[in-house]
Amino acid sequence: MSDDTIDPTTALPRRALLKGTAGILAAGVFPAVHAQEKPVLRYLGTAVNQDKDIAEKFKADTGITIQYVAVTTDDVTKRAVTAPNSFDLIDTEYFSLKKIVPTGNLKGIDVRKIKNAGKITPLFTTGTVAGKAVGDQGTAPKKVIFLEGERSKAFAKAPTEWMTLIPTTYNADTLGIRPDLIKRPIESWAELLNPEFKGKAAILNIPSIGIMDAAMVVEAKGMHKYADKGNMTKAEIDLTIKTLIEAKKAGQFRALWKDFNESVNLMASGEVVIQSMWSPAVTAVRSKGIACVFQPLKEGYRAWASGFGLPATLSGKKLDAAYEFINWFLDGWAGAYLNRQGYYSAVLDTAKTHMEAYEWAYWMEGKPAAQDIKSPHGDVIAKAGSVRDGGSYEQRMSGIACWNAVMDENEYMVRKWNEFVAA
Repeated sequence: MSDDTIDPTTALPRRALLKGTAGILAAGVFPAVHAQEKPVLRYLGTAVNQDKDIAEKFKADTGITIQYVAVTTDDVTKRAVTAPNSFDLIDTEYFSLKKIVPTGNLKGIDVRKIKNAGKITPLFTTGTVAGKAVGDQGTAPKKVIFLEGERSKAFAKAPTEWMTLIPTTYNADTLGIRPDLIKRPIESWAELLNPEFKGKAAILNIPSIGIMDAAMVVEAKGMHKYADKGNMTKAEIDLTIKTLIEAKKAGQFRALWKDFNESVNLMASGEVVIQSMWSPAVTAVRSKGIACVFQPLKEGYRAWASGFGLPATLSGKKLDAAYEFINWFLDGWAGAYLNRQGYYSAVLDTAKTHMEAYEWAYWMEGKPAAQDIKSPHGDVIAKAGSVRDGGSYEQRMSGIACWNAVMDENEYMVRKWNEFVAA
C-alpha cells in the first residue's frame, strides 16, 4: 500500500467522520462576502465543467463574478504545478492530485467552513455506495481527499479537517454506442477492438485516461489480469500499448479524440459507432435527436471525479469568495443542473430539492420517465417511458471497476502512449 492510500480498515464511516473531527463537518461556519466588495474569481478548469448558466446564476445570487479560464485536462495540472498564482479556484480531477499536492501549491480546504461537507456522498470519503465498497483500482478519491494539515504536502490516511478538493462532478464512464447502426447487443469492453467495427471505433487521446479504457479492453479480452489498472508495471504498459498499436495498424480507429465536441460530432455523424465517451457527450448527441447509448458493460465502469481546490496563496476577500462559491455550489441549484446533464452531484440531498420528482426518479432512481426528460437548456433528451442507461445511481456507481489515475510509471506510460499515437 502506498503512503498516500487510506487503509479501508481505518477509514471512518460517514457518521464517525462527523463525530471524529469534533463536529467539524457539521459546524457549517462559512464566510459571506460583503455586497459592496465583490471580487472576480478566476476559475481554472476544462471547458466541459465551465457552464455560463452556473456562472450567471451564481452572480445573480451573490454578485460575485466567475471568470472562466478554460484549458485542457493536462494543462489544468500544468498550471497548478507551474503557475499557482494564475487562478483563484481550480476544478481538477482527483487523479491529478498526486502531481499537484507534493508541490505545496494547494492549501487544505477547511471543512468547518463547508456547510454541507457532512452530506458529501461517502463514495468520496469511505469509498462506499449504499454501505458497500466499490472498486478502488487507480486513484480512488478516498485515497487522496484528506490532507494532514492546511499546508501539508502529504495525503492523510484517515479523515482530517482538511480536504484537498471539494467534489463537484463525477461519473462512472463506459463506452458510447450508436445502437441504430450497430443493431445488436453490446455487453463487453472487448467490443471496442472487435474487427466488426474496423474504421468506426474511437478512443480517448488523454494518455492517463485512454490507457485505462484500453486496460478494460485487454482484461475483457482475457489477455491479462492487472493487479491495478491505474498503476501498471512497465511490462503491463508495454502489453497494453502493443495491443492498441496492432489495432490501429489494422485500421480499427477512425479517430483518437481529445476534445469533447469532437467526440459528439464523430458519434452524431455516424463516422463512429462505438467509442470512449463521456455522459454529457452522449446527452449532447441525443439532444440532436440521434440514438446514442452510454452502454453498461459486464466488466464495470471506469470512474472519475473532479473537485474544487484552492491555491496556497489565496487569502482575504478572494479566499472568502471562493468559500462562498463552493458552498453555493453544494447548495442544490448547481447539483440539479449537473444531474440533468448526466453527471452526479456531490451532495445528493440538496440537488434533489431543486429537481422535479419525475426528474429525480429518472436520473437517480433508474425509473421510467413519467414525462419527457429535458436537458438544462430545454432540449428533449429522453422520451417518456425511457430508462436511464445504467439504471439508478446505486446500480451505476456500485459497478465501478477502477478510477482515473496517474501511475508511478507515468512518464514511461506517456512515452509509450505517444508511440501508439504516432504509429
